Amino acid sequence: MFRIQTLNKISPLGLDLFPSDKYEIGSDIANPDAILVRSADMNNLEIPSSVLAIARAGAGYNNIPVARCSESGVVVFNTPGANANAVKELTLAALLLASRDIVGGVNWALSVADKPDVTELVEKEKSKFTGPELRGKTLGVVGLGAIGVMVANDAAALGMNVIGCDPFISVEAAWNLSRDVVRADTIESLLSKSDYITLHVPQSETTKGLLDAQKFNIMKKGVRIINLSRAALVKDKDIIEALNSGKLSVYVTDFPNGELLKCSKVIPVPHLGASTPEAEDNCAVMAVKQIIDYLEQGTIINSVNFPRCKLDKLSPYRLLVANKNIPNMVGQITTILAGANINITDLINHHRDEFAFNIIDTEQQIQQPVLEQIRKVNGIIKVRSI
Repeated sequence: MFRIQTLNKISPLGLDLFPSDKYEIGSDIANPDAILVRSADMNNLEIPSSVLAIARAGAGYNNIPVARCSESGVVVFNTPGANANAVKELTLAALLLASRDIVGGVNWALSVADKPDVTELVEKEKSKFTGPELRGKTLGVVGLGAIGVMVANDAAALGMNVIGCDPFISVEAAWNLSRDVVRADTIESLLSKSDYITLHVPQSETTKGLLDAQKFNIMKKGVRIINLSRAALVKDKDIIEALNSGKLSVYVTDFPNGELLKCSKVIPVPHLGASTPEAEDNCAVMAVKQIIDYLEQGTIINSVNFPRCKLDKLSPYRLLVANKNIPNMVGQITTILAGANINITDLINHHRDEFAFNIIDTEQQIQQPVLEQIRKVNGIIKVRSI
């Protein structure tokens, strides 16, 4: 029986995928085999040694201590693309909100609700809330993952000139990208040409503060910026100064705070990017499927810290080994198995940066003494047989 702990409310559409005869699920599960999480901050949480995997029902994973998990052999999954349509739709709405002063107009209309001559006032004051159309304007899309590609394609369909920038674009994303999207060689080139800029990159040490005073100086006067990705991608102090000086026209952010809310040119959205029932369902379903595949087969897909690893199971027994990516690890493991008269029928070894993962299928069941012998090899992190 596998034990699954949930740290947030997870969609029943996902949880119902766990076979009831093989899985126990709950928020108060002790010593779980896996953890399902959405936004709960795990960075200061003590993760039980029993945990084999953590699945984040969402794309971002800065609420999970990934480095610590890697050192313990805990595979961390996310669900890229599962909430892409929800974020894309909000980004398109943000483009319109940034162009036409819809928010200002609505707020003004509500403020005159008790006036007897509202109709006349509307005709008189409507010019205060005019704004440009999107068609023919240039949109810079920073980050061409699942969300960025969808935003770029739909913006092009709206008649915008779209420039994209992503040095790490995947083959799959490249195949899905419209031929109308122009590739920028550098982010600086993109920023200098764009009337609108939207961010779709994960938060990391290299992307924190991606847009700062130096980057704002490169941009056109009056540019409009959208950030529905992560708060730390933009330096708040610098963007407030750029907005107040008139260098930037509007900043639409999904991450309002006290300082940003004081600035009249900020359009604050209360973190609604993936807040649709469809996105929550999609993320939960993908996260649960990944947990099941890993616990039952050792399959790794969409991990943020270990390599993609999948092997069709044609033998009755399987050995799973997470280890440091150092020479002769596979040789040492196979030598131990051979010494125990265990015949290997198939194996796969993949690495990602400093960590590697092995799936080894055997004809004979591997007994505990052999597993313990493998665990003692220098560089081995976690060993499991299924």
